[in-house]
Amino acid sequence: MNEPSHIAQVDADRLEGQVHLYQPASPILELRFVSCAYDLNRPAVRDISFSAREGEILCLLGPSGCGKTTILRAIAGFEPVRSGQIFLSGRLVSSSSETIPTEDRRVGMVFQEYALFPHLRVVDNIAFGLRHLSRSERRGRVQEMLRLTGLEGLDRRYPHELSGGQQQRVALSRALVQHPVLLLLDEPFSNLDPDMAGRMRQEVHTLLRRTKTTTILVTHDHDEAFAMADRIAVLNQGVLEQMDAPEVIYHLPATRFVADFVGQADFLTGQVRQGMVHTELGEFPDTLNSAEGSRVVVMIRPDDIHLTPSKSAESRIMARQFRGSENLYTICLPSGQVVHSSERSTSVYQEGTAVELHVSATHTVLFPAERSSQL
Repeated sequence: MNEPSHIAQVDADRLEGQVHLYQPASPILELRFVSCAYDLNRPAVRDISFSAREGEILCLLGPSGCGKTTILRAIAGFEPVRSGQIFLSGRLVSSSSETIPTEDRRVGMVFQEYALFPHLRVVDNIAFGLRHLSRSERRGRVQEMLRLTGLEGLDRRYPHELSGGQQQRVALSRALVQHPVLLLLDEPFSNLDPDMAGRMRQEVHTLLRRTKTTTILVTHDHDEAFAMADRIAVLNQGVLEQMDAPEVIYHLPATRFVADFVGQADFLTGQVRQGMVHTELGEFPDTLNSAEGSRVVVMIRPDDIHLTPSKSAESRIMARQFRGSENLYTICLPSGQVVHSSERSTSVYQEGTAVELHVSATHTVLFPAERSSQL
């Protein structure tokens, strides 16, 4: 795991004062130094430790192959742990010497493919795991889930007669109807088109809040993580890089990997002189307390940079991406360094336009220059 960057305490305090950090109740899930491996010589995840508290929505975020699904499977009991321990509601359910079966963990899971039974109607899919209850209890729970998920009137349909969003609601209902202590969501929106995925995220978020369901969500989409999670655990090559509130993850990333993965980021090399970092785009406070003359890297996001057309300027626009609510400009500085600027959708400038750049970063995030080759 990379060493975390140091940030100005005043900036951290200001940000945390603006962010409503979710403060849930007692712990439901706890991982203590968990490692898993498919290959004896190559651990899939290494020494992962975190906890989720009652009612919290926690997101495991990272690229393909980072270990997030392995962690989810270990929590569910599908994957053994090589070392470490997993606790559910204070009960040890996984260790190197003991594994409680999945069916005894009271864990609900919604898979990427939903895994509905094609030969069963909606009502029977939802009731599938309730055979231990009386008929009246089953009916009551199923009717409650149909109402909560907006599936009333669709209870007699088969999965192939439903839209993707409706199928997802059935899968979610089947998981929640058993009143699990923990719900696991594995890339649940990846099979939906962007508009439907956005609507379903909001609907699922509202439902989880209403039912106060403790949830672990796995995704590679940082926008999805930001929209859903109370806290985000960013994983990289089987290691937990940072775990924090979404706003802190974005504005105050602990490593260069986190900075780049959760949104567009540019990195400028600068030199420390008299307590300031001097870069091609101006001066920034040295929050690393670096030695005089040393080199560091400053992270800048597109919303920190604003441009103004100027015929005398040496920086030039290389490209423009229209993103609906904004334009993302790619700009080449005189040195050849490339940076990005997000502007209003109505601010349209042609490629080749000479521009002056103005940086208005509300906080400074620095990384040691010697780590620049690790990204």
